[in-house]
Amino acid sequence: MAEASIPVDLFNPGQVFACLGFMEAAEILLGDAEGGFDWSDETNVRFKLRAAGDRNPFEAVLEFLAEADPQRWGPIGYVDPPPKKKKGKGADEEDAADEEADDDDDDSQETDVNSAATSSPAAPSLDLCETFGARVGDKMSLPIRFGGGNRPVVELGHWADGSSRESFKLYAGNRSAHSIAKGMLLGVRAKPSKKQKAEGIPGEPKFKGIRQLWEEQHDALVNAPLDTLTPMGGSFNFDPRGAWTAIDAGYSPNKQKHPVNASPVVEFLAAWGLEHARPDEFETRRVRYAVWGQLLPPLLARAAVAGGVPTIPLRRFEFELDLSGKNKVVTFAQEEAAP
Repeated sequence: MAEASIPVDLFNPGQVFACLGFMEAAEILLGDAEGGFDWSDETNVRFKLRAAGDRNPFEAVLEFLAEADPQRWGPIGYVDPPPKKKKGKGADEEDAADEEADDDDDDSQETDVNSAATSSPAAPSLDLCETFGARVGDKMSLPIRFGGGNRPVVELGHWADGSSRESFKLYAGNRSAHSIAKGMLLGVRAKPSKKQKAEGIPGEPKFKGIRQLWEEQHDALVNAPLDTLTPMGGSFNFDPRGAWTAIDAGYSPNKQKHPVNASPVVEFLAAWGLEHARPDEFETRRVRYAVWGQLLPPLLARAAVAGGVPTIPLRRFEFELDLSGKNKVVTFAQEEAAP
C-alpha cells in the first residue's frame, strides 16, 4: 500500500468533492483505496489517500487523466439534433461566458467514428449503449467515456442521472458535458486563422487542461493538485474560485472576456466524485456536505460526504448555489456549529 496527502480547503465544496473523485479514481486504477481528511493542524488541512501498489496514488490518477480523451455515449437510437443557428449579439450572457463556441469549433474537427449514429458527420464521436441512465439522451448532457487499451474504461455522467435523486447538474446554456470535460482534460485552443486552417495547423493554446499542467507543472500538480490554477473558460461550475458571477460594481468577466483562474483538476474530479454520491440539498439552492476524519473506503465515503455516517468524526458545512443566468454556481461554504 502507498499513501500520500495533499492540501485541501474544506470551505471549498469543489475541492472536497474532488477528493472523493480521487478516491473513486484510485479504486478503479489501483484498488483497495481509502481516503480521509486530517484537520489536526487547521493551518495545513490535508486529504490522505491510500491505495494498492507502491506509487503515489495522486500521481497515478493525474497521469491517467493527462492521457485521457473523453468520448460521448448515449442510448440506443439516439441521433444528434441538427445544429442550431449561431445567436446574434443579443445572446444570453451565460452562453457567451462559457467559451462554448471555441469548444464547438474543436468538436467540429473531430472524426466521427460512428456516423450512422449521428445526424452530422462533423459531430464528435458517439458510442451507443443499452444501459443509459435516463429515458432519453440530451445533446448537452450526454455522459462521457474515457480510458481503454490497457487502462480501465471509465463512464461519467452524474449530470444525466434520470433517477429520483438530484442530478446536481450545475452548468447550462450552450455548453455540453463533452466539451467541458474535453476542455478540463485537454485544454482549449483558439479558432485557427485562415492560414493555420489552410496549413492544417491548430489554433493557439487558449486555456490549459490537466494534460498541459501535467507536462509543464508536474511536481506542483502532484504535490498540490487542487491549488494548481490556470485561466479557464467554461466549466462544470464546481470551483468557486472561477465563478462566472458579475461584481456588484457592474463588471462581468464574461462580457469582458477576462478569464478567471481556477482548477481543472477540481472541476473534473468533482464531477467524478459525484458519480455515486451527492451532497444534501436540504433547501432550494442550499447545500450541505461533510468531511470525515478517518480513512474510509469509497463505499462509506459516498455516504459520509452527505453526512450519512454519524458514528465517525465529521465536520459539516453548507453553501448556497449562486445563479449566473441559467447556471448554478458553487460558492464558498460556512461550517455548521457542532451539534
